[in-house]
Amino acid sequence: MTSENPDMRASDAERERVAETLREAVAEGRLEMDEFEQRLDATFKARTHGELVPLVRDLPAPGGPEAAAVAGRKGSSANWPARIGGAPTSSGAFAFWGGFSRKGRWTVGPKFTAFAMWGGGEIDLREAHFAERDVVIRCFTIMGGMQVTVPPDLNVQVNGLGVMGGFGEHSKLDEEPEPAPDAPRVRITGFALMGGVGVERKRSKAEKRRLQEQERLRLQKPDTGDGRKELG
Repeated sequence: MTSENPDMRASDAERERVAETLREAVAEGRLEMDEFEQRLDATFKARTHGELVPLVRDLPAPGGPEAAAVAGRKGSSANWPARIGGAPTSSGAFAFWGGFSRKGRWTVGPKFTAFAMWGGGEIDLREAHFAERDVVIRCFTIMGGMQVTVPPDLNVQVNGLGVMGGFGEHSKLDEEPEPAPDAPRVRITGFALMGGVGVERKRSKAEKRRLQEQERLRLQKPDTGDGRKELG
């Protein structure tokens, strides 16, 4: 949306067009859910063009070529390049008769080592950033357990050993997406002695809401009458 007169009063139709741009942006992964909700709230409170324009200045118009470039990446955050780089906030974790947790927004170092004995640990990569594109996560547990949760489209290779225990990957997704070509490459190694290390592909709550919004937008497309959905 552009305007030569920022003081022009905004109409209901203009606010709705901005809201539609925001809905497509969150469905494509261009906006995080909390930012989407903030912008959407500001949209319906806006009174002038000058208040509306900044809300979509950094977003493509719905149905444009930029939006089409990521339309086929179902379940993807579609922002991997922005999540690679920066100083690591953690390079390891340790638990003895207790537990540890690494989740939310944190930056994984190129080598991350986790150890748990008579305890457990949680490593969640769904909202994590990565110091480098290639990351090695080493998990060691003795009479304990460790859970690694990864987003569906992350490149992950699991190569660990379980002795009187288990070390492996599983998924509860109905559909397994292809790893994103620009996603980090994560190799998970280590061993579990009389314990277990599990690696699970799972969508975050924000990703699930994003997919629901994407499906809602798809169903809103008018039908052309020949069984196809009209684009644009």
